[in-house]
Amino acid sequence: MDRGIVLTGGGALLKRLDKRLAAETGLPVFIAEDPLSSVVIGTSKMLTDFKLLRRICVH
Repeated sequence: MDRGIVLTGGGALLKRLDKRLAAETGLPVFIAEDPLSSVVIGTSKMLTDFKLLRRICVH
């Protein structure tokens, strides 16, 4: 969380959600360049490179 929050998916398109989250958390909030496609692209990368998946896995 040292670089802030990136919103992806349909929720990223909710009006002023980024501003509200920034105000509540004090962190910078960014909206992904293509929020609707970014979830699919990220999932595809995780499924083709298990090293990436292991890096984000929480046990």
